[in-house]
Amino acid sequence: MSKTAPLPRLLERYRTKALSLMKEEFHYRNIMEVPRLQKVVVNMGVKEGQEDIKIIEQLSQELAQITGQKPLMTRAKKSISAFKLRQGSPIGLKVTLRRRRMYEFIERLFNVAMPRIRDFRGYSESSFDDRGNYTLGLQEHTVFPEVEFDKVKKVKGMDITFVTTAKTGKEGRRLLELLGLPFKKS
Repeated sequence: MSKTAPLPRLLERYRTKALSLMKEEFHYRNIMEVPRLQKVVVNMGVKEGQEDIKIIEQLSQELAQITGQKPLMTRAKKSISAFKLRQGSPIGLKVTLRRRRMYEFIERLFNVAMPRIRDFRGYSESSFDDRGNYTLGLQEHTVFPEVEFDKVKKVKGMDITFVTTAKTGKEGRRLLELLGLPFKKS
């Protein structure tokens, strides 16, 4: 007999609180109409990867520690001489999180990493697209406690995209707000 791990707290909050609130607020007839998170994509651009492969390997290990999943190395599709970029050279790292890992990562992001950001006042509401997806940027990947600051060779930023099933930006904003994403007070 194997014991199943408990549900992530964020997923439980979504099921108990957010589902019913959004169903009432947006007048959904069916609970399956209520928007939910599909995936979270974490992207880190590493332009130094083409000169020194050790930097991209180190950042790959750190991103794997942060997300709990091995990142995919992205490569340049075209050569661009102005940027000294050759086709096929490594230029970034990408992780797509779904289900349990996604909720665990978001919970650590909201509750552990964001409070460690200096002068943090919330995120802008203008980063929603027309389909209810939201992208935010972090200046440093070292705000996550999984990364040992003494061993970091290069401090890099990252983009985090929340992909939802919402049909509008307003629905997506309300979903992320109920999950705990802090937005700037306007």
